[in-house]
Formats: sequence, structure tokens, C-alpha cells
Amino acid sequence: MGRDVIRIRTMTRPDVPLGMHLTRQAGWNQTEADWRRFLDLEPEGCLVALWEGRPAGTAVTAVFDSVAWIAMILVDKEVRGRGIGTRLVEQALAYLDGRQVRSIRLDATPLGRPIYEKLGFSPQYELARWEGDAPAVPPDLRVEPITADQLPAVVELDRRITGTHRQRLLEYLHRQVPGATRVLRVGDRMAGYATFREGSRAVQIGPAAALEPEAGRALADAMLRFSAGRPVFIDVPCDNGPATHWARTQGLVVQRYFTRMGRGPLVTDLPGSIWASSGPETG
Repeated sequence: MGRDVIRIRTMTRPDVPLGMHLTRQAGWNQTEADWRRFLDLEPEGCLVALWEGRPAGTAVTAVFDSVAWIAMILVDKEVRGRGIGTRLVEQALAYLDGRQVRSIRLDATPLGRPIYEKLGFSPQYELARWEGDAPAVPPDLRVEPITADQLPAVVELDRRITGTHRQRLLEYLHRQVPGATRVLRVGDRMAGYATFREGSRAVQIGPAAALEPEAGRALADAMLRFSAGRPVFIDVPCDNGPATHWARTQGLVVQRYFTRMGRGPLVTDLPGSIWASSGPETG
């Protein structure tokens, strides 16, 4: 038994119900639309683990040029503790090594961190997931809906702040949730952007990034305004003091912490300018 009864295969669209079953079992926030996005972004890098022939776990990857993410390491509660999660991560790493991706990142829960450390990942910084019911906030006329011609500037701003060229992700989110993205410009300069999407438990705010705290607060407020009266989640780097202060003053509370970890060359990002991660799936 053990490794011999674990098999890994590529995930396909008919496996989305499996992903949703495991998501609900874990109490996570992903939707069917999220699982379809994972498959669209990296169709060969989404995996299903079989235990004795039965689907029992998942993993997804996303490649953005020289940087990749691993996420959605989920194992059915009936067969946890049998090495399935480790095998999924190993297979995901093998896939990314085959793609010759040097820098690999993930957001680890406290339970998963020791496993990832054994596989060569090192901690980089902490993020807090803040949650609560979004308060009503007044509009800020400086914040405006994104236009098609502004998307390249948003992609470039995101690249400067995250150290990752996430054009495919940002374009996909823009198509997936038209009208959700807001930007703030200072003169001709793009000062920040923010977006949100529906989750199974709460509105997920993010990704969001801003060059100055004032822009970050205005954009984060705009996300709350769209979600007023509804539960929201927002994942904020603990190193971003202004964003942490903003979350606290808006009545949000910390639900849990993640550790952002990396394997391979360090990705130079600016957590103090990240106002909301896109979630543990793609940083």
C-alpha cells in the first residue's frame, strides 16, 4: 500500500464537481468558475490524485513566464495522512520543472508549511486573510472603471509590484467579471488597481495593488462599496501596514494566516504595495 496505490492524472472539465466537493469539504471559497479558470490558464498542469482508483485529491499550477504557482492541494478527508498531498505537490513540481520554470511560489497554511519545507520551499512573508461584512463607504470620484486601453498599464503596474508578468490572469479576470476592476490614476500615471470576484462563501477582493497608501485605501474602499452588506475576504501581506490598518478600521477581523513560500530564485516583489492578493491560487 502507500505510494503504489496513488496515481496522478491530468484534471479535465468533468472533474470540476470533484474540485467543488473538496472545496466545500475544506471550507474554502472557490467556485466552479474558479476551477474552470485554473483549467483554462494551465490545462496540462491541473492534477487529480487517485487512491485505489478513486479520485481523492487535486492540485493546480499556473505559469506566468519565469514564475509559477502551485495551489488547491486538496485531499478527501477519508484518505488524508497517506501521502496523497505530497505526491500531488511532487507531480506539480515535476510538471513545472518540465516547463523549465525556475521560480515556484505558493501560499501555505500552517498545516501545509512543513510539507513544503521538506520539498525545498522557503518562507518569504506572511499574509492575513481578513473577513467581515463589507460596510457602506462613500464613493471616491478619483476611482473609475477600467477601460480596455488601460489594461496594459494595469498589467505593467502589477508586474512592477508582484515581480510576475500576470497578463494572462488579469485579462482573464477582466473577461470573467466585466466591470469589476477599478483604477486610480494620478495625472497620466496609473497609481493602482483593484478587482473582486464572487466566492462560494464570500466576495473575494483582489488582486489589488497601489503605489501609494492613499490610492490603495481609495481602491479598497471601492471594493467594499460594491460588496456592501455582504461577507468579504481579502488577503493582505502583513508587511503592508497601511492596508492592515485599513482592514482593521473597516471592522474586518483576521480569519487565518498564510505563509508565502518560494522554491528557486527569489521573486522580488513589493508586499508593502500589495493591497490584496488574488488568493492563494496565483498570488
